[in-house]
Amino acid sequence: LDGVGDLYAAFEQLKSKLAAEGLFDPAHKKPLPKFPGTIGIVTSSAGAAVHDMLRILRKRYPLTQVKLLPVRVQGAEAPGEIAAAIRYANYYKLADLLIVGRGGGSIEDLWAFNDERVARAIYDSEIPVISAVGHEPDVTISDYVSDFRASTPSNAAEIVVPDQHDIRHRVRILSSRLGL
Repeated sequence: LDGVGDLYAAFEQLKSKLAAEGLFDPAHKKPLPKFPGTIGIVTSSAGAAVHDMLRILRKRYPLTQVKLLPVRVQGAEAPGEIAAAIRYANYYKLADLLIVGRGGGSIEDLWAFNDERVARAIYDSEIPVISAVGHEPDVTISDYVSDFRASTPSNAAEIVVPDQHDIRHRVRILSSRLGL
């Protein structure tokens, strides 16, 4: 097998192992909070993905606080940093929800999210985790073990908070029904 073929084989092997251990079991999935007060984002502070998420979160629901837990998202050190950031957020109860991810790239670029340490940190997280890795067709081990998979980091930001305009519209309708 070539390098990429070896990666796909390693992916399938780890996927089978973790599935057999129950890490992907739907019964273990935690619900996402409807109105998260604080969202932790585990990603690179330098990438476009974090800026897109912050812009969308501010626009949709400015009441939520965002805490960035900056990590490397590719390279040999990345899996350990990602897993450590998830554990840190849980230990200090930093957020109501975690978004873990990065923007798109090759299978090699996304490989940190196929690491067993990251998978186990997500599984062990008491804080609900949304995996937001790559683009729509990209699938990682993190996607399987997380509580929810977003197709992109921007999609994660849209999913995790309500739209303030929808809330205002609903309040106006309810107020008029109550005669206020």
